[in-house]
Amino acid sequence: MPFNFDHPPDRRAVPALKTHRIVLGEDSDRLFAAGVADMDFEVAPPILDALHARLQHGIFGYEAVPDGLIPALTQWLRIRHGWTVDPNHILRAPNALNSLAIAASAFTDPGEGIIVQPPVFFDFFDIIRENHRTVAENPLILRDGRYEIDFAGLDALAANPKNRLLFLCNPHNPVGRVWTRMELMRLGEICLRNGVLVVTDELHGDIIFPGHRFTPFASLGSRHAANSVTILSPAKSFNIAGCCSAFTIVPDTDRRAHFQAENSRLTVNKNNAFANVAMMAAYRDGGAWLDAVIDYLRENLSLVRTRLDEVPDVTLIEPEGTFLLWLDFRALGFDPGALHAFLRGRANWAVTRGISFGAQGAGFARLNIACPRARLDGALDMLERALDNR
Repeated sequence: MPFNFDHPPDRRAVPALKTHRIVLGEDSDRLFAAGVADMDFEVAPPILDALHARLQHGIFGYEAVPDGLIPALTQWLRIRHGWTVDPNHILRAPNALNSLAIAASAFTDPGEGIIVQPPVFFDFFDIIRENHRTVAENPLILRDGRYEIDFAGLDALAANPKNRLLFLCNPHNPVGRVWTRMELMRLGEICLRNGVLVVTDELHGDIIFPGHRFTPFASLGSRHAANSVTILSPAKSFNIAGCCSAFTIVPDTDRRAHFQAENSRLTVNKNNAFANVAMMAAYRDGGAWLDAVIDYLRENLSLVRTRLDEVPDVTLIEPEGTFLLWLDFRALGFDPGALHAFLRGRANWAVTRGISFGAQGAGFARLNIACPRARLDGALDMLERALDNR
């Protein structure tokens, strides 16, 4: 089935966060909105059909989880990633951030450390601090244009008994690494040896470029699964972040009971009728659409790669997955504030500041390429003109 990803949607026709003035300011109309991590693509037709059918029912009272939802998820994970998940290990939450916060609250005490690997998803920092935990930084190493895990640094942090949990981003947002099985095994062994629980955000796991393979952390084996909490959602894969919820997979019985108790205490266990049908349709019938999206993203990535080859002082950190690109502007010599002002004021780019992902992101910016190609090409024109006139 052909899909039209070249159609430019009007995100401003609804209060989309990506284009809203609370994010972009009052002059948002002139900006290339490529910061918030969702896609400018209409969702898969089976999702629209399922939502239309549910709407026609006309009654939207309290609902239980549909019988087919969890089987649709487990079948997706088995076929797409070779990971067999026990349905009894799966819990629900309104969104992935709820699950991260519950894990921080349930499995650490105030003042204890949670390890993160910056530059990394900025909400990790907020969740840790707002729950009165301590950020323990294990910065990634940028070597020859590719990020690696600092295993020696991780080992040292994990050996500190105050650091009881690791927030893992797999695949990594924003640097685009798809961690290999060997890397995850090494990380997992360090955490097991030191009693550090791995809480892994795997929301981007379906968007992987050829030549790379996504490995769910809990698929490494029973030992690592028991020492993990996996957070999943179709939000990124199927562009339904405003109409879905999240799944939390907790294989260990005691930890699952503890997590469920915290979930219940916070009463974050209601179901949304539209989220249920959207997610079930996505996992059952959305595969062809997602494959087409990945092909389109590959072409967008190729466009960015080709254009930046002709632009001095801006370097693409080659991604292995996700629809987010990590761009290195350090050669321009700007401090973070000046870089933001240049990209917004001169290139009309509204992208995510690199410094938002930790001090290691200074001089970088995150670009969302899940948009029509002509719009992306025009944005690259604006960047090139701004650099020429600098």
